[in-house]
Amino acid sequence: MPAIDYRTQTVLITGASSGIGAAFARALAARGADLVLVARRRDRLAAIASELEAAHGVTITAIVQDLESPSAAIDLSSAITEAGLRVTGLINNAGFGTFGDFAREEPERLSREIAVDVSAPVQLSSAFLPRMLEAGQGFLINVASMSAYAPTPRMAVYGAAKAFVLSFTESLWAETRGSGVTVFALSPGATSTEFNAVVGTDDATAGARMRTAADVVATALSHLERRNPGPSVIDGRGNRMGVTPIRLLSRRATATIMHRVTDPARRGAAEVPVVEAPIRRG
Repeated sequence: MPAIDYRTQTVLITGASSGIGAAFARALAARGADLVLVARRRDRLAAIASELEAAHGVTITAIVQDLESPSAAIDLSSAITEAGLRVTGLINNAGFGTFGDFAREEPERLSREIAVDVSAPVQLSSAFLPRMLEAGQGFLINVASMSAYAPTPRMAVYGAAKAFVLSFTESLWAETRGSGVTVFALSPGATSTEFNAVVGTDDATAGARMRTAADVVATALSHLERRNPGPSVIDGRGNRMGVTPIRLLSRRATATIMHRVTDPARRGAAEVPVVEAPIRRG
């Protein structure tokens, strides 16, 4: 795509008050982009909006919105239209997951997880992508995960949701080629955010350098600024290398290995806890 003048961009970021979402906000504001930041936590959202406006002189529109709501996309679109804003970039970053055996999870929690991780990216893409295509420019980044590339026992719904996001986004990439709009999926691996600390997945990656949210965003923006970006990008050389054996192994072998990786006994636990924690949710 042509070189991006971020000073002419208005970028909508979900899950923007912490983690990868906040890192996207800081990086884009530093480049001069105006931002529409969406999250649930009013105080944290207001704090980052004030920080970025003061530091970079950009315009920040903060919208408190829970993406579990079936009307979230319509509500957001209406609020943005009423504010007289034209979104030129969309980063679907919000998400959350649960760790624990599927059979022990509450159906209501699973429904909320699917709403945020699957329905919200689809609905927001549907709301804003047509406008970008009409303008002949813009970008859409959907945040997937390394979990999209393999079965994820004890995080079954989260992994399946991210596999959906990856496939969905790569399909949109093919549909929009040559339109002037850049679409791709971003797949982080283990990243130093709230989720790993709460769920306890830090132990599963012990000995490896955790990627930071800033690392992930640098990968995404580098890919966005390429002349011909591909349909997806994996953050981190180690993560990219790790996908190769997954593709070579049988599905049976991969599922078995991943079941062992997430075994709570490896962390000294007597049983698998069912824990809900935010992942880029804001």
